[in-house]
Amino acid sequence: MDRRTWPWHSGVMRRFCVVPLLLVLVEAAQKSDLGGDASAALINHSPMLIQRLQDLFHKGNSTDTILRIRTANSDEVKVIHVHQLLLTLQSDIFDGLLLNQSEVTLQEPAECAALFEKFIRYFYCGEISVNLNQAIPLHRLANKYHMTALQRGVTEYMKTHFSSESAQGHVVSWYHYALRMGDINLQESCLKFLAWNLSTIMSSNEWVTVSDKLMVSLLQRSDLVLQSELELFSAVEEWISKNKPDAPVIEKVLRSIRYPMISPSQLFQIQKESAVLASYHNSVQDLMFQAFQFHSASPLHFAKYFDVNCSMFVPRNYLSPSWGSQWIINNPARDDRSLTFQTQLGPSNHDTSKKMTWNALFSPRWLPVSLRPVYSESIPSSSQSNRLEEGKPRLVVTSAMSGMDFAGVTFQKTLLVGVKRQQSKVFVKHVYNVHQSTDEVFDFLLQADLQKRTSEYLIDNSLHLHIIIKPIYHSLIKAK
Repeated sequence: MDRRTWPWHSGVMRRFCVVPLLLVLVEAAQKSDLGGDASAALINHSPMLIQRLQDLFHKGNSTDTILRIRTANSDEVKVIHVHQLLLTLQSDIFDGLLLNQSEVTLQEPAECAALFEKFIRYFYCGEISVNLNQAIPLHRLANKYHMTALQRGVTEYMKTHFSSESAQGHVVSWYHYALRMGDINLQESCLKFLAWNLSTIMSSNEWVTVSDKLMVSLLQRSDLVLQSELELFSAVEEWISKNKPDAPVIEKVLRSIRYPMISPSQLFQIQKESAVLASYHNSVQDLMFQAFQFHSASPLHFAKYFDVNCSMFVPRNYLSPSWGSQWIINNPARDDRSLTFQTQLGPSNHDTSKKMTWNALFSPRWLPVSLRPVYSESIPSSSQSNRLEEGKPRLVVTSAMSGMDFAGVTFQKTLLVGVKRQQSKVFVKHVYNVHQSTDEVFDFLLQADLQKRTSEYLIDNSLHLHIIIKPIYHSLIKAK
């Protein structure tokens, strides 16, 4: 999640070493000269060339072009002396701007102008340092001047630093930036991180910066990870109170809350105490009434009259004990482990007292029968050891009550894998979904090296998992 989520140290600097086009051409020419001669060798003085190019930039020797950087509503002009060849070789935009010109004036936003000299230095050495506050302006500059490699590098930096610690938060602003830029890949990465770590986001300073469009996008998702639907309603109410969006937005947001996932006693409470709900009661009255009906009858009977195949009746990834269990596996590279836990049969008040028992099995190096070693004197122990190393982590979740009649409901098993960052916060790095027809979680931690104590998947040499059981209702008889 690769390192895809959960806060890293604030102020951490990430360096991208992207070899400039000039060095790529030089190295390619050198390697082609070697041919197939076994006695040939490559003498590489690229670092020396990079150092000399950096000195050329800092000292300004033999410059032939002047860049003047201006910002709106400011008389300040930043002057940078450059070598046209190095800029035009790597950017077709600069190639066009500097055609038959030795001086050009560029208009840049203040945050981009402040980093423009750092940006130009990249043309000379192919290396740049980035922190959280600099990611957007550097990405904008790379995009504007068609520096594709740098743009990819900054995008990758953003994806691996979603969970880095920052005072005001940054993932929401990165999403809004990606939306403006039309960067679908970055948008989806931001949305996934926000959805999988929503409880943390809702309790941070970022929550009030969420735009109307982002809020609607988040509430439409079933993969939100949070304590309960009631927690989500409370956070949405706070967002509405502080941001005061237009009435159509408020109505759409309130209608995206999954009221059947809230218990009757809690529904009565928010009806009585919520100022937002009081103001927009008519907008959600039908949903509230339907939720109370859902809780008053068995799901099977309810499904005869209402369509339960819609998002309103699909649980999200709730972390409360009624829906699953946390599982911390110490020294996960050693032995097989097992866990038994209980969940409620379903979200309906009709089923909350009914419990389901589940068994989970974790194996760090599971092998199919066909690949398991045969321990005998005829097979060297080294060969047996190599076979064991071919195994992969495996997780199986099965019901201990398979003989019961579960007409009208199937169970989706969701597994969260967490990693820790600053201030002991644990963030979701991977989410795996397994439906009733399958017990085993496929592709489980295929890229994780659990043998290494320094593995990013381990927290103090332990694997942090959370298993969630989600009952999914379906109609046996067409709703009238």
